[in-house]
Amino acid sequence: MRLWRSSIFKSLTEFKLYSTNITNGIKNWRHKNVTSEFVKKLCSVIGEDNVNTSLAVREQCGTDEGYHGTSPSDVVVFPQSRDQISEIAKLCSSFWVPMIPRGTGTGLEHGVGATMGGVCIDLRCMTSIIEVNEEDFDCTVEAGVTRKSLNHHIKDTGLMFPVDPGADASLGGMASTSASGTNAVLYGTMKENVLNLEVVLADGSILHTAGPNRRTRKSAAGYNLTELFVGSEGTLGIISKVTLRLHAVPQMMISAICSFPTIQNAVQSVVHILQSSIPLARIELLDEVSMGISCSYSKLDYPIAPSLFLEFHGNEESVKIQAKEVEDIIRMNDGSNFMWSANAEERNKLWKARHEIYYATLAQKPGCKSVVTDVCVPISKLTEIIVTTKEDIRNSGLLGSIVGHVGDGNFHTQLLYDPQNKEEFAIAHELENKISQRALSLNGTCTGEHGIGVGKISFLQDELGEIGIQTMHSLKQALDPQNLMNPGKVLKRQL
Repeated sequence: MRLWRSSIFKSLTEFKLYSTNITNGIKNWRHKNVTSEFVKKLCSVIGEDNVNTSLAVREQCGTDEGYHGTSPSDVVVFPQSRDQISEIAKLCSSFWVPMIPRGTGTGLEHGVGATMGGVCIDLRCMTSIIEVNEEDFDCTVEAGVTRKSLNHHIKDTGLMFPVDPGADASLGGMASTSASGTNAVLYGTMKENVLNLEVVLADGSILHTAGPNRRTRKSAAGYNLTELFVGSEGTLGIISKVTLRLHAVPQMMISAICSFPTIQNAVQSVVHILQSSIPLARIELLDEVSMGISCSYSKLDYPIAPSLFLEFHGNEESVKIQAKEVEDIIRMNDGSNFMWSANAEERNKLWKARHEIYYATLAQKPGCKSVVTDVCVPISKLTEIIVTTKEDIRNSGLLGSIVGHVGDGNFHTQLLYDPQNKEEFAIAHELENKISQRALSLNGTCTGEHGIGVGKISFLQDELGEIGIQTMHSLKQALDPQNLMNPGKVLKRQL
């Protein structure tokens, strides 16, 4: 059977064709593979209470926070253990049924959509924190544990897990998409903080990417299988357990906000700060549109101007020195309105406002949807791309904002459009493509942290080149020869 091939939507006509192909592909697949016999076998493997075929549940589990719509699976299962996931995989393999793992559904690239039907493997019940090794600064958790629940569990140990994408995402999902967030400039992304993974492969076999029970900080033993699966978006296997690096809670944290006359001044300050090798924990950019939205939504009293949110971690003396050095650099770039705080409640209020900007922006136009970009460029190219992107948004006529983890060269635009207005969607989508292509032309990437999913497949082709894509196809073929693991994501594939 020949299935549709996912690709980036380069026009509204192509988007309509994509939607039609999804519908036809799902119908054809379902009629052939997901039979009542298959569902009965699922019930016998994991229990009838853990299998759900209702449309409401299937649609809810086939949707994320992005604009790509809903692609419900044929059936949703809620495994309670790794062994149950293994049995599900064996059954799906024998019936030739796709498997789509799901965490909390907070992604933006439709990675949880069952674009070819099949079984959604919802990991929300797998929430055990298996062990915390305080002396070794690591822990092992099941894939459904969220980052907030882990940090709550270890709050009395003096340790923390710092990777913070904003949403209370599951740690398995964060590993699957190679998530990062506001703290990545100091503590790294998921890639730098995952020590080992337990993965259920397409045939139901169990892989420990660094070896069973291994949790060393480094290893030169063979291929780096852990990083192969971090960022694979469920296309190579289903992550069931994650071993993570933990970090000491710093003695002191100071947060700050400052504003600038132009976005160019703000971004240039970031470049100068980073070139001075000052060890910031967070440095976030909000343009004046984002600041206006954030202040209104979160009831804040800050200047409506391009702004930087900053945070410093360390001992009291080092933090104060760093803060003074940064303030001097910012003043050289016409920054002003400095507000500093070491108070935990005030700091949390500041970062809560930053994390809520996605929902705050959507609230500006109820009923509208948002196209979110996720490009990342070398630091030296950051000013150029943000200033040019800002001008593009102004010329588009759309309500659009810019926020970013600029300490990593990563920023997002959020472009609002009326889903009933075809012209607005076309403008937003064209601008999304333009920003991604610009990032690639500046030696950057089309996605810093959201992943490829279905929306950026063609950009991945441009980014990695023919040999890179061929190599990924070879890995996919070796680990998933039936193309059952989250098919239609990351790579174009034809059966």
